[in-house]
Amino acid sequence: MALRVVECKPGMTFEGVVLVRSLERRKDKNGRDYLDTMLGDRTGEINGKLWNLSTTQYVPEAGQAVEVRGLVDEFNGRIQLKIMKLSAAADADMRELIPCAPEQPETMMARIRETIDSFPTEDLRRLVTEMLAMTGEKLNWYPAAQRMHHAERSGLLHHTTSMLKTAALICDAYPFLCRELLLAGVIIHDLGKVKEMQSDSLGNVSDYSRDGLLVGHLVRGVSDLDQAAARVGIPPDSELLALLEHMMISHHGVPEYGSPRMPMFPEAEVLHWIDTLDARMNEMQGILERTPAGAFSERIHYLEDRRLYHPFFTARQQETEAPQEEAAQPEGIRTAIEQMKPIDTELPW
Repeated sequence: MALRVVECKPGMTFEGVVLVRSLERRKDKNGRDYLDTMLGDRTGEINGKLWNLSTTQYVPEAGQAVEVRGLVDEFNGRIQLKIMKLSAAADADMRELIPCAPEQPETMMARIRETIDSFPTEDLRRLVTEMLAMTGEKLNWYPAAQRMHHAERSGLLHHTTSMLKTAALICDAYPFLCRELLLAGVIIHDLGKVKEMQSDSLGNVSDYSRDGLLVGHLVRGVSDLDQAAARVGIPPDSELLALLEHMMISHHGVPEYGSPRMPMFPEAEVLHWIDTLDARMNEMQGILERTPAGAFSERIHYLEDRRLYHPFFTARQQETEAPQEEAAQPEGIRTAIEQMKPIDTELPW
């Protein structure tokens, strides 16, 4: 049985088929070319380096499956693959290479629409519905991030519906909160990500788009919200529109993380914290799933370089109590694979 990425440990030799999630050609300190790539399957990803790049070496594109052989090493506390052989994969089962959300996109989208239908305020229903319509079918497969949290097919829907559950519970705990305003903020807060990243229909992000790098999903989200308001007849000086715009631009919390304004009313504050909480829990869950009980993970740069500990105590509880979730692969992944070009050509973005 082929080794999976999640099973890689320093000193092992890895040989198998993986997906190229990103790739850059760089130069070392001596001016020699090398490849710096992120490789992955549905269990995780690993950074790979192919040193001393020759002019005849096959160089894949992001989104392609490759056969790779290399030595697993550790550098600065992080697992890394020293690539010794890299070639195009003649036969790849993409379903084994693509991480997916635990529910089908149709199920998650139905939950979002039911939430919108529950809003008492008609203008809010029409505005959020229009935002979904403007986002289009890309929402069915888009991840929530290139890496880190919910970096999976339909990850943006997964992130959104998970936040909706948390938001509903918080509203029960703090009844003074405006439930429909908070839930609306949850639904629209990250919709700009479909313009921020370049993703194929398998949910693999090759890079950030020009719009994502120059504008970003917070600002683009406000722009789209203004367009949606105009389309459904909500005036630009509407307080409701201003509240949603503020929730959009403040949900990262502080300027250091991209928010030009800190949250200035309770629902905006709650949106920021449940966004952070949901992202962190998803990240930590993924890290612990690939860390044996009683062991520490590698250093995680996006968690302030922390090493997470996987306690025996919680591992035993998870084994006996946690329901077994199955990734929502079959229909969406099968359709996307059938529509793919041959593996040696670049995927359409």
